[in-house]
Amino acid sequence: MAYPGFFTIALYRVAHLLWNLNIPIIPRQISEYAHRKTGIDIHPGAEIGRRFFIDHGTGIVIGETATVGNDVKIYHGVTLGALNVSKDKAQTKRHPNIEDRVIIYSHATILGGDTTIGHDSVIGG
Repeated sequence: MAYPGFFTIALYRVAHLLWNLNIPIIPRQISEYAHRKTGIDIHPGAEIGRRFFIDHGTGIVIGETATVGNDVKIYHGVTLGALNVSKDKAQTKRHPNIEDRVIIYSHATILGGDTTIGHDSVIGG
């Protein structure tokens, strides 16, 4: 495995395709395999745009309802997580929205479904 970020993103793309086809179990198995190999945990339900780049990826977590735009760069230890985990199925958006051309530096934690990081932002860790 030459580059863990690239490896994980490639496996995420396959898992996401299967997730969108409503194929059970296999997408989660793919994401868990990638997580074990690289320490990067991307849920197959997350929406990730083009040219997404992970630099030094260990400890990255991207939740199921997160959306990540194009040309986004994320460093190690970043969490795009849920602020509150509700059992209310009406609340479907639990993870943040990251728009295009955003850089998120090491160990930043961004929580919540109503959180949006705008275009061309830089988040410090």
